[in-house]
Amino acid sequence: MPNCLIIGAGLAGLIAARELQAQGQAVLVLDKGRGVGGRMATRRIEDAVFDHGAQFFTARSPEFETMVAEWRQAGVAAEWCRGFSQNGEPAPSDNHPRYRGNGGMTAILKFLARGVDVRLEQRVLHVEPQGAGWRAVAENDAVFNADAIILTAPVPQSIALLDAGNCALPPQIRRDLESITYDPCITVLALLETGSTLPPPGAIQFNGEPISWLADNFQKGISPRHGAITIHAGPQFSRDHWEAEDATITAALFEAAQQWLGSPIVAHQVHRWRYAKAVQNYPQPCLCVEMPAPLIFAGDAFAGAKVEGAALSGLAAARVLINQWKHEN
Repeated sequence: MPNCLIIGAGLAGLIAARELQAQGQAVLVLDKGRGVGGRMATRRIEDAVFDHGAQFFTARSPEFETMVAEWRQAGVAAEWCRGFSQNGEPAPSDNHPRYRGNGGMTAILKFLARGVDVRLEQRVLHVEPQGAGWRAVAENDAVFNADAIILTAPVPQSIALLDAGNCALPPQIRRDLESITYDPCITVLALLETGSTLPPPGAIQFNGEPISWLADNFQKGISPRHGAITIHAGPQFSRDHWEAEDATITAALFEAAQQWLGSPIVAHQVHRWRYAKAVQNYPQPCLCVEMPAPLIFAGDAFAGAKVEGAALSGLAAARVLINQWKHEN
């Protein structure tokens, strides 16, 4: 039986797992997906490569800078640029690096998963206290037990797992967790016949709707094929069109992006991220609940959003758990 069970093989979960293992703890990570990564996701259409979740990351804290340096040395991350075009204007430079994964953002997660016991395609149905530990029940009656559990899925999904296991959280903690809110994002991946007309470095950030982000993955340096375009819809467009047909969504977004596409679209995919970005965060990097056994919430909704926030949250969760065990012993 592992010392710690982690739900979610995204950045927070894998960082937590590596830190726990470095301290001699046995860890098991469960994820419902076919691959690691969570919202640091990369897809292919034919021979084109697209980042369709997180698009880049920055490093503002010394601890995260150390992680990024390790990833760069391992060859799984690289600097992309030092500024993006704003609303189609020339890209300014603030001399602050924006990083990407080499070959896509999932390259970083695959690197972090090396040597970690990760079980994929394990959709957890509920979690519940079990004696002096925790039990997670997945599809096909798979059961996993551990001394402690770290939940790194989006907070509403983590709460749902506890509710399904009839595990009642303290009222104030539940209220605090329910105050965390997210913006949705509809993503469209478009493969063009030839290259796009996006200005260097291959991405535009928009201050408005219906598009919040537009990127050329060939210019970004992750796609071997020209014309691999990622479109992120703005939060209001995503809410308004969440239940809309894919054809309605693509028609509106392709029209809005037309001047930067510059070439016919030969294939496309639509993906909906219900919990794309935390907009109301929990003030601490993780939340440890006083239960009969340790229960910790972590992820990009804690203290700091984005990629850096998720990484630091996972690290904090592991350290809280290690310190708690040391104190008990």
